[in-house]
Amino acid sequence: MLKRRWKIFAIVALVIAAIAAMVGGVLLLNRPQQPTVLQPFLPPSVGNVHLTMGIPSQADRTNANDYLIDDDKRPYALSYNDSKRIPNWVSWQLNKSWLGTAPRTNDFREDPTLPKGWYRVKSTDYNGSGYDRGHMAPSADRARDTATNSATFLMTNIVPQTADNNRDVWESLESESRRLVNLGQELYIVAGGAGEKGSIGSAKISVPASTWKVIVVMAKPGATAADVTSRTRVIAVDVPNIQGIKDKTWRDFRVSVDQLEAKTGYDFLSRVTGSVQQAIERRVDKG
Repeated sequence: MLKRRWKIFAIVALVIAAIAAMVGGVLLLNRPQQPTVLQPFLPPSVGNVHLTMGIPSQADRTNANDYLIDDDKRPYALSYNDSKRIPNWVSWQLNKSWLGTAPRTNDFREDPTLPKGWYRVKSTDYNGSGYDRGHMAPSADRARDTATNSATFLMTNIVPQTADNNRDVWESLESESRRLVNLGQELYIVAGGAGEKGSIGSAKISVPASTWKVIVVMAKPGATAADVTSRTRVIAVDVPNIQGIKDKTWRDFRVSVDQLEAKTGYDFLSRVTGSVQQAIERRVDKG
């Protein structure tokens, strides 16, 4: 009789367990699904110093029109657009360690690191176009030695710029950046082109309608995105890629980072804390 009772108890326990499992499964199926939080703009190579403030786009090595180049040997990082044959953006750190007295190498040349089968823009593709071979990461920002300077002359770092843009307005901001660095500050810079106003050469190299730049100004070298505060100075400009502006300065073309994000679709300073981003990206520089 005792054994029989134990068997009955065991059967009842199994039935209760089965019912509980079924109820739990139903509750799990009907539980509201939590949205997946995506972080598409964090750099895959988070150790790359030139991407300290984040990566503006979803660039990787699978997208020909947002192709990430961030090898450790290159003194800047960039996203290349094989259809436009110019960089989407170029990003670099600037402090005194990058400056020096190395001469300008002026050796504009095709980039041998582009994937096999892609057209590699040549310096001669700009001949007779009326546009300068405009650096994004400037030659003078990389003057600590000849090899470092030479890397800025790869054509993946170049866009067609008008003379008034490149040699006057653009250059004036480049010079101001180095002035700040010589005062002991450290900059994190990203630059590129927006829009399109035709193309040049048989290779159909896209001519941007404007060139933009975002500069995060840190008090001293060794900064990280976590060191950015709501009081950190951020300079953003959007310069029309036209003639007739040589008497202007970069200050005439200052905008907010929010405005540039709306125009380009990029997410700048993506590694900076969200509340800090909101504060600094809505301001227009007044310095």
